[in-house]
Amino acid sequence: MPCTGRIATPGLPAPAAPPEPTVNIFQAESLAAEPSPGPPAPDAPRDTWSGKHEFLLSCLGYCVGLGNVWRFPYLCYRNGGGVFLIPYFIMLLLAGLPLFLLELSLGQYGAAGPIAVWKCCPLLKGIGVGMLLVSSLVSLYYAVILAWTFYYLGTSFQSPLPWSCDAPRNKPLCQNESGNVTQFNPSETFWNEQVLGVTRSSGLGDPGPAQWPLALCLLAAWIVVFLCMLKGIRSSGKVVYFTATFPYLVLLILLIRGATLEGSIDGVRFYLSSDWSKLQSAQVWSDAASQIFYSLGIGFGGLLSMASYNKFDNNVIRDTLVIAVGNCCTSFFAGFAIFSVLGHMARTKRVPVGNVADSGPGLAFVAYPEALALLPGSAFWSILFFLMLFTLGIDTLFGNIEGILTAILDELPALRVGKRRPALLGALCGAFYLLGLLLVTQGGVFWFTLIDTYSTGFGLIIITLFMCLGIAFCYGVNQFCQDIVDMICRRPPWCSHALGYFKVCWVFFTPCLLLFTLIYTFLDVSSAPLRYGAYEYPAWGRSLGVCMGVLTCLQIPLWAVVALCRESGTLSDRLRKTTQPLRSWRTATARDAAENVIDVPFTITLTGTDFASSYES
Repeated sequence: MPCTGRIATPGLPAPAAPPEPTVNIFQAESLAAEPSPGPPAPDAPRDTWSGKHEFLLSCLGYCVGLGNVWRFPYLCYRNGGGVFLIPYFIMLLLAGLPLFLLELSLGQYGAAGPIAVWKCCPLLKGIGVGMLLVSSLVSLYYAVILAWTFYYLGTSFQSPLPWSCDAPRNKPLCQNESGNVTQFNPSETFWNEQVLGVTRSSGLGDPGPAQWPLALCLLAAWIVVFLCMLKGIRSSGKVVYFTATFPYLVLLILLIRGATLEGSIDGVRFYLSSDWSKLQSAQVWSDAASQIFYSLGIGFGGLLSMASYNKFDNNVIRDTLVIAVGNCCTSFFAGFAIFSVLGHMARTKRVPVGNVADSGPGLAFVAYPEALALLPGSAFWSILFFLMLFTLGIDTLFGNIEGILTAILDELPALRVGKRRPALLGALCGAFYLLGLLLVTQGGVFWFTLIDTYSTGFGLIIITLFMCLGIAFCYGVNQFCQDIVDMICRRPPWCSHALGYFKVCWVFFTPCLLLFTLIYTFLDVSSAPLRYGAYEYPAWGRSLGVCMGVLTCLQIPLWAVVALCRESGTLSDRLRKTTQPLRSWRTATARDAAENVIDVPFTITLTGTDFASSYES
């Protein structure tokens, strides 16, 4: 704090009790250069990451999710095996890395969440609101996956495993098996009848009662989320040291164990078999773009929120390369661990690998558990696998909830004070739990599939497309690049060259690829009816799903109209004002500059000559 200077005036009577001046010579120079008042101080200081590794591990855990394990390997073998890596890495270079850098840079420079960060261009505030809605829908059903994982983790402590042929209730079913003749195997029967109870529901309009074991597991999942995020990034940043690294250890163990199994090479060969003709299919390129898009967590607001807690001078380009490349390499590595074990199961059952391979929940809760049940010490391998799935899922849920919390706290900063933030977190977790009870009913998997399909469909792509176009053409791509340069002033020479490449992508390549993916998504939605197994969704169900996507998209024009109505003048004047940054933008720069101000004690001694000269003037 600045100190008070004492004035000594020998030979002259002291003035009558003048107010003691408080002087800070550094701040005085700053005020003289910039007379405009700054934004009001927030109600509570904004947290920052305790260390560099916490941010990297949090982002890596957020990006490396369940899709890396249960979706990428399936897409790889379905789309030409090793050939699929060509469009995959092309999409990573032209769309994944530029969008990832855009979100991290925007959050770090603005030091704000998905909504408040659009002070840089108030016309596009609806993008942040749309991100908030998408994150809420994803969090709703992602917690249900954790509930399924909890259930399987608990039952894995039984011996024999309840979905294996050694279980007493499954012996009659296993004795009737003859190749592919039977409709269900023990693992699929356990999943559909005991876990989901879906066989007792007729469809979307018949949810039935809740599966109370799943309801308790869902409650446990949200309690874990609440406890881990109770102190914000200070607590979740410590948890990720385990949850972000443990999956790599388990994948390595599963890969080593799978490599020793008979038939594992058949699974790996099936995983990487090359079919060059697949490159001519637009479906392959669309699958590559969507996998890059979703596996990096772009457009949900989680990346933007986590980057907002960074220090201003963090090298965001380096972090982008480390996290994005690490995420994609994890997907490729996970395929070996998955297909080596599936190859052994196919050899044991004497069927082609393609007959046992699946994607999504079918792989994680049916095919792979069945394969693990064939191994000696199956309970141990099952516990290890489902503990890995839980850590993969919980990190992604951390990022989504952090994005929602940050958006709310930025708009209502008074909630950061005292016990208000834990109360808000508890209210959010409680609300999500109550809403998620619909998804753990006997017909809940139908609702789960509906939300999963449409919440991250065309609506999310449109939000990301407008985010890219808004930064490139409304805020200005040159200004945005300058912002990045301001953040990493001590940058190596390669960063400058990389920034030129990203500028071209933001202006041309990335929007074009997003537009291509959007068009293909519309064609896919309109041509193929939504199904879960043999059940085809009714028209009203598909319409409800489309409304989810439309609701997120409508936020963009809705909040643009609100921003225009708040301004005065002609339409062109209003457009000009709403595309210019607010005065409270760039608070991160001002904050970090303020941290460099040094307050020093000093003493000023005035003589009689000083007073005499002032009297004469």
